[in-house]
Amino acid sequence: MHPSTSEDTPEDVARDGYVDFLRAFSILIVVLWHWAFTILQWTDQGPFATSPLGSFSGLWVLTWLFQVLPLFFYVGGYVHLKAWQRARVRGEHLGHFVWRNLRKLSVPALLLATVWIVLGSVLGSVFNLTWVGRAVVLVISPLWFIGVYLLLIALIPVWFALQRRFGPVAFVWMVGLTIVLDIARFRYHHDGIAYLNMVLVWGVAFQAGFYYEAVVRASRKIDAALLWAGLFGLVGLVGSGLYPGSMVGVPGEASNMAPPTLCIVALLTFQIGVAEMGRPAMVRWLARPRPHRVVEVINRFALPVFLFHTTGMAIGRGIIYFVNGKLGEHTDPDLSWWLQRPLYIGVSLACTLPVIWLFGRYARRHPTPLAPSVRPA
Repeated sequence: MHPSTSEDTPEDVARDGYVDFLRAFSILIVVLWHWAFTILQWTDQGPFATSPLGSFSGLWVLTWLFQVLPLFFYVGGYVHLKAWQRARVRGEHLGHFVWRNLRKLSVPALLLATVWIVLGSVLGSVFNLTWVGRAVVLVISPLWFIGVYLLLIALIPVWFALQRRFGPVAFVWMVGLTIVLDIARFRYHHDGIAYLNMVLVWGVAFQAGFYYEAVVRASRKIDAALLWAGLFGLVGLVGSGLYPGSMVGVPGEASNMAPPTLCIVALLTFQIGVAEMGRPAMVRWLARPRPHRVVEVINRFALPVFLFHTTGMAIGRGIIYFVNGKLGEHTDPDLSWWLQRPLYIGVSLACTLPVIWLFGRYARRHPTPLAPSVRPA
């Protein structure tokens, strides 16, 4: 199985509605997870984010399904491959294609970060608020994901070259180097060098998307094999005691995400298998008019929702804290905390939508390479 990165690419590429669903689902899960499961603790230095995963034994297993960044990068690889196929038919140069995609994603992200940094600096100096810096860091911290995605896009010529020259052997080498770096990190405590896995692990996920169509054509047995191989890989790695069980950061534990570890490769395999096993039922469901429209709307606003969801969350938390008359939340979630999750989601959504609307008005008056109504490539 080889990805179609050579010159014999078909000229017309039909949209895959299931890809749109997977992309929309991935973004939605990330946003809802942040809105519902971010616990803010307030100290003299400012707000600190923590997670309920540290308070409940075994709850981390949910991250094996709901830490969907591997799936998002996988779909992103496929989407950019197809976008390049269309661009090449139009006569576009690969360098220009990469730059165009980098620009349309980086401009709104940089604009958001700049606004928050300037706003935080002004408020901090005028009102002598020492905690503002911490708050700004929390609001813009999810942009690390955009940074990694931009890096993957910038390396598209490298990914294409690797796949043309080596094919699946490139995966073997990249996974092998991931293992070596994990050993250096966990056994010999060379934590810094392990950040090379940001390129290796996410690069594996992105390049796996080049084989999306081959996976779709494969039999159900292959789908099941991917699912079980990934699941058993996760069980073996976590059960060994070398890797933490959670696929997101948990206070007081090493992280499988910062930097990513071999567990994320196993998680990618598992999630691809789950996605393919669920494809027939989901495709039938997406054929209905209403689900199709919902997925279209989510995809249309996926980037602005992701960019501004923490801004909306910050505004929403401020409103909740003002109403409650105190800063911060319970550090040990109880029944009341769980029952309040829909409220926190609703308030965050209600505060995010006006921000997107305002950004949309500004974008229409001052066109940028990516307005909210423009869908990612």
